[in-house]
Amino acid sequence: MASHTDTESRVVTDNGVGRIIHSDACVTEGAAWLAARHPRFADALAQIETLPLRRHPDGFAELLNAIVGQQLSIASAASIWTRMSNAGLTEPDAVIAASDEEMRAAGLSRQKVRYARALAEASIDFNALRSKPDAEVVAILTEVSGIGVWTAEIYAMFALGRADVFAPGDLALQEGARLLFDLPERPKERALRKMAEDWSPWRAVAARVLWAYYHVKKDREGIR
Repeated sequence: MASHTDTESRVVTDNGVGRIIHSDACVTEGAAWLAARHPRFADALAQIETLPLRRHPDGFAELLNAIVGQQLSIASAASIWTRMSNAGLTEPDAVIAASDEEMRAAGLSRQKVRYARALAEASIDFNALRSKPDAEVVAILTEVSGIGVWTAEIYAMFALGRADVFAPGDLALQEGARLLFDLPERPKERALRKMAEDWSPWRAVAARVLWAYYHVKKDREGIR
């Protein structure tokens, strides 16, 4: 990841995209904002060694990787992705050309074979997504079979670096919020989405804090 100046980390575009997390400096800025306004985040950050940048390259392979990882452990997802990479099944043309047997041999379930083909055939303009507002990115991606709101939001957060996207359907985020805010039960997706409105414009950094806090308290990874 190339380094960015403080000026670059503060860029706000005029087309509805908003803040982009480019570097560790952006994450640090967002964490400081959250800690200054929300004491619970300050408490969490005091227990967390570092917040990961978690910026990934955007494009077909990253989104396919997210589909592969749905409802799997981190280790299982990583193993399957390695097998797909070794088999050369990380580009649209290769996925379209591969047989179901080849896809299954790489570790995909029958359902995920269908999802991978649907993504390959969708012809998404990944470069154009970079300049589209968050809601439009999610809307475009969720038109593809196998891509739900959670997957689209995770892509927007980590592949596109959107600073104000949150994924309230994530179970680790729900549990992290329950622990940090001493809630009687894990908040459901709608409740957590509403709760996260107060963390704007740094909801993606709030997610990083909650994932890291979850890891500290449970000694488990929330997301790879």
